[in-house]
Amino acid sequence: MIKVIIGVMRPNFLLLTPACVSVGVATAYLEMGRVRLTEVLLVLLGAVASHACVNAFNDYFDFRSGLDLKTSRTPFSGGSGTLPAQPTLVRIGLATALGTLAVTAAVGIYFVYLRGLLLLPVGLLGLFLLVAYTIWFTKNPILCLIVPGLGFGTLMVNGTHFALTGTYSLTALLASMVPFFLVSNLLLLNQFPDAGPDAAFGRRHFPITIGNRASSVIYGLFLLGAYLTVVLGVAIGRFPVFSLLALLTTILAVKAYTGARAHSDDIPALVPSMMMNVLINLLTPVLLALGLWIG
Repeated sequence: MIKVIIGVMRPNFLLLTPACVSVGVATAYLEMGRVRLTEVLLVLLGAVASHACVNAFNDYFDFRSGLDLKTSRTPFSGGSGTLPAQPTLVRIGLATALGTLAVTAAVGIYFVYLRGLLLLPVGLLGLFLLVAYTIWFTKNPILCLIVPGLGFGTLMVNGTHFALTGTYSLTALLASMVPFFLVSNLLLLNQFPDAGPDAAFGRRHFPITIGNRASSVIYGLFLLGAYLTVVLGVAIGRFPVFSLLALLTTILAVKAYTGARAHSDDIPALVPSMMMNVLINLLTPVLLALGLWIG
């Protein structure tokens, strides 16, 4: 049972959450000059629970639909394989999703009580996205593209900032666009290997509707959007100059993009680009947060 709980949470993917939360913590520190460690840890608990929740719901719904039985798994796509390996424990997978959803909601309720009702819309939208992503949003190419970035970027970063400061800010909103573009890209590139099975089960994302090669152009534009956001933030004085540390990952980004273009339909050859894409998602927000913190 424990193996199922851990498996559907996909713990090797959960490092993305602290990377995104770090941006909201850094914008809060930039504007307040301090943050409380206990509050940061509580925000992180809620954020990690939300990520584990969406992973568990995704595994559960994809197993129940039969999709996970048709995909060819890579280290970054095709589901965790946990429920297909132990189908009699599928209810444990659902219970894990519901349990982590409850933890996420409890943390959110605490910060609504602490900071005020202005946090409530962010929290409610976040909870809705956790449950609805696999069920509804994967059937619309545009929503399937932007909802992951909306969750991990816009909502997670601005929610973290508000939970720690009690206010929203343009700096946090602008900073949240970096993980918005990157996490949307993370899911986009990971959809390349699954396009065939996904289409057979009613999904409609860009690799299905326009093909992998054309989708690689979107991938490149979203990478550009992330780095231009950093440059814009510094240019208009919202980010300190040290935030340009985030541009260090452009070397990886160029390699990931050229690999995605060249090997869009050759999945074994695409895997190195998928690995670099993961590193970009982990390192870029952390480097941005470091630059904001130093600033």
